[in-house]
Amino acid sequence: MSMTKADLIDQIAEGTGLTKIETRAVVEGFMTAVRGAMKEGRRIELREFGVFEVQHRAPRTGRNPQTNEPVEIEDRYKPVFRPSDKLSDAVDAAHKSDEE
Repeated sequence: MSMTKADLIDQIAEGTGLTKIETRAVVEGFMTAVRGAMKEGRRIELREFGVFEVQHRAPRTGRNPQTNEPVEIEDRYKPVFRPSDKLSDAVDAAHKSDEE
């Protein structure tokens, strides 16, 4: 049960009255802006939704699961999303009410 970008565009277009073409441009513009900001190392904070940011992962030694040999893993920068408390609480409440 996943939602694709096309599903998201359909839902937003239906809710806003914008055409799908206009909505696609807005969604793609949003994604481009977030991607660009993260490439610059900037943090994107959307109040009551969450934070997109870049985290540095230090180099470490891992293991090859097939041979159990040590493998050096280089440092890297990884995009992360941290949901706001309000979003987390809403998701939790929605799923708990589904269980009942």
